[in-house]
Amino acid sequence: MARIAIEEHWNLPELSEAVRALPAERGDPSLVLDEAGDNLALLEDLADARLRVMDAQGVDLQVLSLAPPGTQPLDPAQAVPLARRANDLAVEAVRRHPRRFRALATLPMPDPAAAVAELERAAGLGMVGAMVYGRSGDVPLDDPRNDDVLAAAASLGMPVFVHPQVPPLAVREASYGGFDELTGLAMATFGWGWHLEAALAALRLVVRGTFERHPDLQLVLGHWGELLPFWLDRADSLARVAGLGRSVSDCIRTNVHLTSSGMLNPALLRHVLEVTTPDRLLFSTDYPFQRPDAEAVATFLTSYTDTAGDAGRDAFTEHNARALFGIEGEIG
Repeated sequence: MARIAIEEHWNLPELSEAVRALPAERGDPSLVLDEAGDNLALLEDLADARLRVMDAQGVDLQVLSLAPPGTQPLDPAQAVPLARRANDLAVEAVRRHPRRFRALATLPMPDPAAAVAELERAAGLGMVGAMVYGRSGDVPLDDPRNDDVLAAAASLGMPVFVHPQVPPLAVREASYGGFDELTGLAMATFGWGWHLEAALAALRLVVRGTFERHPDLQLVLGHWGELLPFWLDRADSLARVAGLGRSVSDCIRTNVHLTSSGMLNPALLRHVLEVTTPDRLLFSTDYPFQRPDAEAVATFLTSYTDTAGDAGRDAFTEHNARALFGIEGEIG
């Protein structure tokens, strides 16, 4: 049984510096989380240190993705060359270690036409999908300006991972203010806000009718679906109001895949299996922000077997990722 881990992060220093130079209303304070402890050293390593951690965890292959915030806060003139640079470096890492890595493309979403061109280039380079965010500046992912990007992803068979991002400044101040700086940031990011933002981005795509226009488009959400699977009974009522031909839960079951993101909690597994099917679930450690050791992974996979059987466990750790991302050949 091989283990393929999705959403395993790396960092491009030039991109982080460009985001750090932005004014507060456009910047992303979550960059400091990349620098906590030894995170940055691990993020910037695409060779020996990363491979040692993978071996210790029992992970055979990582699907690499650029750590947040991506190019989303940047002007097009910065976003386009930095996305291209990121993709070239990720592809080179895959070429050096073809049995250990695949990569998701970084897209210059502030320039949708350039994002389509970069997605096509990335597919030609062998990248297996793309990672995007719910907003680029003030433009939501579901905005009609981005529809060509989503259409291209569907046509190319490139899954789109919608990663959490920090809420807009006004939301941070209104909903997460009143605490010390670190506590407010934690609430706005990994403690709560990140996940609401990603769930909202996916929900907006559904309500906008994206999956009716592009039925082949496949989305990936981390953290067991970013809270969305736990609220489908209420979210389903939106389909009637928005005049959709499909329910929200139907779109989640047929167009969305969910990763564990290092949250190896059997209770979360049991719940998502109530609203979706085992072929929609993907193993992820959320490297390096979550670091389950080999024992924690093995313990969780034992509980997975108890819940979904050997076939469900093997689909979770390997077969679903191979099918979704077109991963072929021997790995590890």
